[in-house]
Amino acid sequence: MDTVRLAIVGAGVIGKRHMAAIADTPCAELVAIVDPLPTVKSLAEASGIQWFADIEAMLAAAKPDGVIVATPTEHHLVPVLAAMDAGAHVLVEKPITPSLAQAEEIITRSATTRRHVLVGHHRRHYPVLPKARELVQGGALGQLVAVSGQWNVKKPPAYFEPDWRKKREAGPVLTNLIHEMDSLRFICGDMASISAETSCDNLGYEKEDVAAIVVRFASGALGSFILSDQTPSPWAWELATGENPAFPRSAQNACRFMGTKAALDFPNLTLWTHEGGEPDWNHPMTAQVIDLDLGDAFAAQCRHFCAVTKGDEAPCITARDATKTLQVTLAVFEAAKSGKRIDL
Repeated sequence: MDTVRLAIVGAGVIGKRHMAAIADTPCAELVAIVDPLPTVKSLAEASGIQWFADIEAMLAAAKPDGVIVATPTEHHLVPVLAAMDAGAHVLVEKPITPSLAQAEEIITRSATTRRHVLVGHHRRHYPVLPKARELVQGGALGQLVAVSGQWNVKKPPAYFEPDWRKKREAGPVLTNLIHEMDSLRFICGDMASISAETSCDNLGYEKEDVAAIVVRFASGALGSFILSDQTPSPWAWELATGENPAFPRSAQNACRFMGTKAALDFPNLTLWTHEGGEPDWNHPMTAQVIDLDLGDAFAAQCRHFCAVTKGDEAPCITARDATKTLQVTLAVFEAAKSGKRIDL
């Protein structure tokens, strides 16, 4: 197989980013788009790509090797299952599904059909994540003691005009925090328990406006995280990295990892150590900037999906792994509702 034939289900904002990634990937060819909107039909026709209003018709006619599912989260399950049943491998946007039960259904079908399901936690394809994991788990910080992070932005009123963005499934916990939870799991290891508070007092929608989270990692380290889509700030991954030109870069780090020997600013990596090798407050600290090219994670993810489809690589984030990220993220809602710490 020289070229991997791909189809996209859902041509919204993220679907179009996948389209751009495919165009930049020599081993990939976009053969079909599934989206009932007339504007998408026009886009497909202008690009010389087959257009379909439903996935069943597309699978029967186009017979893609791989399918990228970029629909809203509550509409992930049906196209993922249909694609696997038709013999295609799948890359589904995060979160894998809105519920653990649906995620388990995907895992089971993946096993029976022997089709891979990759999940679009695209940040794992940035070099800063494996480097941070190497520093934290490799002992550069000593024993990890604490993690402090935040993701705070002000989304404009127009963002919430679609009714689906007012619902819990589209709130910042499942839309944005799930990225942070996946990054923290990848860098620090599994989480053992979560406590949380949420509030929807600002907009009054079903979705939350702010969340405060406390995490105990399996290693014994503790972490805290503040999340809101209703407050202007320079402290969020997208603003720190400038990965999306629509969000002006602040270059302000949004997360810190603190160990017994050193500390690490993230995602623009800066390693803080004491001079003379004595890690105490009586010695000056120096900052070592670890300069890595951010690159294009969506293009790297597309290349990886092609390699997995061709049998050349194993998935870097499987449905099972992504379900663990979903579990810890959903625990935020459970902890906030019950007022209790949730053991994972």
